[in-house]
Amino acid sequence: MDIRELLMKDIMIMDLKATTKAGVIDEMVHHYYEKGIIDDEELYKQDILKREAEGSTGMGDGIAIPHAHDKAVKKAAVMFARSKAGVDYDSMDGQPAHLFFMIAAPEGADNTHLAALAALSKVLMNPDVVTALKEANTPDDVQAIFTKAVAEKQAEEAKKDAQATPSGDKPYIVAVTACPNGIAHTYMAEENLEKAAEKLGVDIKVETNGSEGVKHLLTADEIKKAAGVVIAADKKVKMARFDGKHLVNQPVTAGIKEPEKLLQEVLDGKAPVYHADGADEGEEQEVASGSVWSNIYKQLMNGISHMLPFVIGGGILMALSFVVENYFGGPHSLAFIFLNNAGNMAFAFMVPVLAAYIAEAIGDQPALMPGFVGGFMAMVYKGSFGGAYIANVQHSAGSAAGFLGGIAAGFIAGYVMLGLKKLFAKLPHSLDGMKPMLIYPILGLLIIALIMFFIINPIFSTINLYITRFLNHMGTGNLVILTAILAGMMSIDMGGPFNKAAYVFASGAFANNPHSVTAAILMAAVMVGGMVPPFATAIGTILFKHKFTKSEREAGVTNWVLGFSFITEGAIPFATADPLRVIPACIVGSAVGGALVGLFHVSVPAPHGGLWVTPLATHWLMYIVATIIGSIIAGVIMGLIKKTVTEK
Repeated sequence: MDIRELLMKDIMIMDLKATTKAGVIDEMVHHYYEKGIIDDEELYKQDILKREAEGSTGMGDGIAIPHAHDKAVKKAAVMFARSKAGVDYDSMDGQPAHLFFMIAAPEGADNTHLAALAALSKVLMNPDVVTALKEANTPDDVQAIFTKAVAEKQAEEAKKDAQATPSGDKPYIVAVTACPNGIAHTYMAEENLEKAAEKLGVDIKVETNGSEGVKHLLTADEIKKAAGVVIAADKKVKMARFDGKHLVNQPVTAGIKEPEKLLQEVLDGKAPVYHADGADEGEEQEVASGSVWSNIYKQLMNGISHMLPFVIGGGILMALSFVVENYFGGPHSLAFIFLNNAGNMAFAFMVPVLAAYIAEAIGDQPALMPGFVGGFMAMVYKGSFGGAYIANVQHSAGSAAGFLGGIAAGFIAGYVMLGLKKLFAKLPHSLDGMKPMLIYPILGLLIIALIMFFIINPIFSTINLYITRFLNHMGTGNLVILTAILAGMMSIDMGGPFNKAAYVFASGAFANNPHSVTAAILMAAVMVGGMVPPFATAIGTILFKHKFTKSEREAGVTNWVLGFSFITEGAIPFATADPLRVIPACIVGSAVGGALVGLFHVSVPAPHGGLWVTPLATHWLMYIVATIIGSIIAGVIMGLIKKTVTEK
């Protein structure tokens, strides 16, 4: 594909007007919409913002590469835009960005498009190209610069693929780079690692796991000859092949920002030895990319992200069944029976799926089945120490281990599998086939069943029973405090750990007993708390226009829809631009809205939906009023404490 087909002249912006990161995104996305590259401006923008929330695409050296890959894109394209003054884009080097490349890839894009997009990303690592682009006068100049640079880069790639494995005159290191979208970061990390290796006098081969698939695949012989391995990745890569090698494992941004440091750690012998079947804590360091708590958080989120479709789909169908029961035919109508059964079936899988994917994040594929069974046992077994019995969780006395027991089951199953891998690591290679097909399933299931039956279920059944009783007998005063705290937490980081903790607490209570009024009140509180930030920013941009930039005022219009739909992330650009004023204002407004929910006992028997599920709410008018009051308070506080902006 000719690169000019993607880097089209008629969609370039040679002089960006935006002065903020949010403004740049708004201006470029809207330009794409006007040019017919995308047909859903809001969907594409949300995916751009979602990618930014994972980590800024401001690469440093004056370059930013925002990108999204979704069904809103009708035609693969790369928009070039330039800001002569520069924009603070939260870049890795803290410097303003001048050159912007917004990459749009359609859902299901073929490899030709993805290869071209990847080539563009690689070219931007050439400082001569960056200098030429800053001095370009016309779109024709930009196209010419890229056409030449991409051709040179492709020739260099072909030459690299043809080279044999180094003979050993220099130290030799292998590496893998990967990022979730696989369009920009993957190839920039590759480029910087190669440059750093050349500077250090090291031979290197980098395998890329990007949007166009795995390129420069490392062979067993190359891995064997390597002094060590560098992993710069934000998604799972095949690790077992690196067993016994010194290995550094860091996020992909580390490969971009500090490649020399990663390579030097391997060269100095400081990199821990990786063991595919688990490492000895006394001898090897952990090779995970973050702290213990950050890894636990990632593992928990892996379970929750797989669980949420069951919660949302099942919860809303069950809520609709209650509406049918109350207004359209009673508990014996066919519609009620169908909706209620479908919702309950989804809920039955919720905790097992949660546990299974927590376990999978820790112990990989072999841990999936023990985690699933452990989660299922957490839902169906009740009893005390020394024994348990099977019972209907929702309609019998006592309590199952439930949501908390499922979380425990997931972590236990994952670490049990790591222990089994280590225990059988020294079996003869001829017996390797027995591990995944016989040893791991049987022993994993046996161990998790014993632990759940005799330890976890008795402990968490008791804990869950007391939590349920506490919630069900909570007075109005304590309920107001709890709903205010949960709602306020939704605004602290707008989609981060605090937000997720509040949502998980409420959805966990709801999962344990969907018929509990208190659980439905907690769900209403977190939804109100999550709707306030986007509504507040929308209100603020109307009441205090002089406190917001033009691009922010335009984004405020969009946030009416996002707030209505319980999409808190719509407020992230505002919070990023002015966190010390926007976030506290939103926390106060959310807490007030949550307190009103608790005060008036507003309940929503659905785990998602925002104001769209208002017909399902009890005291539905107060549900709306709580949202409005919280949003107005947050919007007014935000407007009063923000500084007046001056736009050129």
